[in-house]
Amino acid sequence: MEQKPTSRRPAPPLDGPALRGIALSYVGRYATTRAKLRTYLARKIQERGWQGDARPDLEALAEDFAALGYVDDRAFATARGAALTRRGYGERRIGQALQQAGIVAEDALPVREEAREQGFDAALRLARKRRIGPFATGTITPQDQQRGIAALVRAGHDFATARRIATARTPEELNEDG
Repeated sequence: MEQKPTSRRPAPPLDGPALRGIALSYVGRYATTRAKLRTYLARKIQERGWQGDARPDLEALAEDFAALGYVDDRAFATARGAALTRRGYGERRIGQALQQAGIVAEDALPVREEAREQGFDAALRLARKRRIGPFATGTITPQDQQRGIAALVRAGHDFATARRIATARTPEELNEDG
């Protein structure tokens, strides 16, 4: 069976109302930050082009959406931080994720403090999930301990916590003060 050639006309260049419509559609579908919204809109302008002389003020559009409550960087940071903590990530890794999402330090600070407070519990969740230290099955070799430490450090936990968990022989050993 022969296929008909499809001819797709390129989308017309964007103008102010079209750009605002694309932005509205984006924030309606995804939880986002002002920085991610600006990046998305800049990519759309690059793909489709811009109709008009002056380039649009993406910063002003993102701020307008933030003022309307469509974009809330602090709420995004809180949600992302909680999700990463539940997955077992530590404060350093959460801070990196928030920075990558364009969250300013002021909005990230409460989330990082919360991650710091829950750091040990998050490390234990990751250790259980990845079967590190006392949660491993079978005999644990020194190489297994090193791999466990490396996995916990990559997940954003400090070395002392990673070492304590990866070298523990039983979960009860972790409950002891020390």
